[in-house]
Amino acid sequence: MTSTSNTTGPLSSSGATESRDVPFATRFKALAYGAVFVLLTTLVLAVQWPTSGRYALTVGEVSPADIRAPRSIDYISDTLTEEARQQAERRVADIYEPVRRVRSEQVDRAGEIFTLIDGLRADTSLSAAQKVEAIQELPDVQLEIADIASLLSLDDDAWERVKGEVPGALNVILLGEIRDTTLAAARRRVPSYIDLRDDTEAGVAIALVRALLKPNMLPNAERTQAARDEARAAVAPQTEQFAAGEIIVRAGDLLTARHIEALEKLDLYQRGLDMWRVGSALLISIVLAAIFGLYIFRAGSEDLANPRRLSLLLALLAGFLVLAKLMVPNSTLLEYFFPLSALTMLIAALLGLPWMMLVTIYFGVVIGWLASVPLPITTYATVGAVIGALVVGRGERTSAFVRAGVAIALSNILIVAAFAMPFANLDLAGYVQLFSAAVVNGALAASLTLIGFYFFGAIFDIATPLRLMELSRPNHPLLRDLVTKAPGTYHHSLLVSNLAEQAAEAVGADPFLTRVGAYYHDVGKIVRPHFFVENRADGVDPHSQLDPWSSAQIIITHIKDGLELAKKHKLPHRIRDFIAEHQGTGLVRFFYVKAQEIAGPEGVDEKDFRYPGPKPRSKETALLMLADSCESAVRATRPQSRDEVDEVVRKIINQKLIEGELSESPLTLQDLETVRQVFVRSLKGVHHPRVVYPEVTRQPQISSSPAPAEIAPPSAAADSPRPAPAESPNAA
Repeated sequence: MTSTSNTTGPLSSSGATESRDVPFATRFKALAYGAVFVLLTTLVLAVQWPTSGRYALTVGEVSPADIRAPRSIDYISDTLTEEARQQAERRVADIYEPVRRVRSEQVDRAGEIFTLIDGLRADTSLSAAQKVEAIQELPDVQLEIADIASLLSLDDDAWERVKGEVPGALNVILLGEIRDTTLAAARRRVPSYIDLRDDTEAGVAIALVRALLKPNMLPNAERTQAARDEARAAVAPQTEQFAAGEIIVRAGDLLTARHIEALEKLDLYQRGLDMWRVGSALLISIVLAAIFGLYIFRAGSEDLANPRRLSLLLALLAGFLVLAKLMVPNSTLLEYFFPLSALTMLIAALLGLPWMMLVTIYFGVVIGWLASVPLPITTYATVGAVIGALVVGRGERTSAFVRAGVAIALSNILIVAAFAMPFANLDLAGYVQLFSAAVVNGALAASLTLIGFYFFGAIFDIATPLRLMELSRPNHPLLRDLVTKAPGTYHHSLLVSNLAEQAAEAVGADPFLTRVGAYYHDVGKIVRPHFFVENRADGVDPHSQLDPWSSAQIIITHIKDGLELAKKHKLPHRIRDFIAEHQGTGLVRFFYVKAQEIAGPEGVDEKDFRYPGPKPRSKETALLMLADSCESAVRATRPQSRDEVDEVVRKIINQKLIEGELSESPLTLQDLETVRQVFVRSLKGVHHPRVVYPEVTRQPQISSSPAPAEIAPPSAAADSPRPAPAESPNAA
């Protein structure tokens, strides 16, 4: 590839150039472009730009006005769905399971308590207060002091009746289900199970039974949660609908989550800055920038040292990023008009297919992030973008844009139909809108691309195919001047253009650019046409009156004159490169030798006889240099055979290679061999020896038709000796 630094490396035998260090300034510029790229992408993905008609409200705020739906909308409401699922959860009661042996354990516990109380009642060494305190400390039994006092005051017969009543009542009550939620109710029902006539005895029995009651049914948390999860899953997503003009929230009402969701869906909600969203967008932007960086910084990339191409790329990305931000988010129809195909067609034609694929991947991610329903719109946009770019190609003819527009429209229709199948609940008006948008998208993409070709070609000084077509027409003012003022140079340029174009096709260069560049490479000779041998018809040599130094400067100056004319006629910089580089830093050898004859080898400064350069830095300009030199050499030497043509061409190519004129071009040794073969084949056909026809001596005509005997047999002409090739200058 072309070197990105001032140092050059030799061509390797395998045809690849040695890797070269990229200057820090160049890397810094590329990194600056990358930083701007990351910043723009992050802003588009993460920040909602403030616009009129949006409301920066939160849940619980009072609505400042009646907010109406700008359009009809039907969407799945996450808020309503969550509310319905929570209601379904609440309807599922806790699931309880019986606890074994609660009844028998509590009856046994009652017997244990009675035994302890019997001991306390019989113990005369304890005071009444000590006995009350001891009963209060019994585990799992909570009795009021009044109930304990009544218990201790009972006589033995009454106490025996209480002891007989409590286990039975406890046993009967615990036969039923008692939960933690129904324990209080069960305790309230205890008196109905006590069959004692004495109120004191009944009160003591009731207190003991209540103290011994406990739940015999406990909740199962796992089963309960599983049932509630099942109930949530059974709830279908809930939809919300608003007709165009319907009031979403009235002035003075408190905003709920449901209102905020509706505002978001209708693109009426102004979000605050979400740092998590910004961080996520930043990471994605860095990854996308890294993809572009890996392509730009690959070994020997021409794009890295070409700020014009990077500026064009960044300008196009920025413009379409803003357009995507305005058209894609929360839109049911406008997103189908987003003309991504126009961008990819421009990129493919102006920068090449690799860049087109990178841009398509980039915008696929961006649209997927911005779109409310990512998959359909991302597929719709990217498929149409790729198809359009492949159909339009380099955009060399206007008809290519028409074909691309039709192809994009058909692709869009098929994608819309694919995602709409099986056309359930067909909304005819909705599908008519979508299909119409698909067709309009194709027409819009083709139109924008055609306009962009002219606009960006002029702004960024890019030699687009359409611009090259204009420059290739003979009626261009500069070519008209070349025809009228320097016809020999014009004829030479045509021959060189054919030669260089064929070589460009053979080595993978740009044939059309090479041809048009060859048309203009010698336009500087218009200024002093008669100082160049191909334009002299009268045989007068103006250099005979000049010294070699002056003659050499006149010859060299045709480069400067050509660049001035190119600037005046606003030729693209790629065409100006052909003018500046087609002679490289070569030596005006004829006048250099004459100067040496006059002043001696030591009295001549070689710099006075060298072209200013630069050396060819692209395949196209290098091919022009070789074609120009080879065509001139063959025209001057007039070789008589293919071998002689081959010898001349080989000598010229080797000379340019040895002198280092090709050191900055991306041509490989294999390319040079291919170029040699193409040149030999073409030059042999153009500069072939011509036959000198003998003069015809007319005899007096005796009759209007000769006799059969006077007509020579065909074999006589075939056997006659063939004339020798012409040696006169006119034969070429």
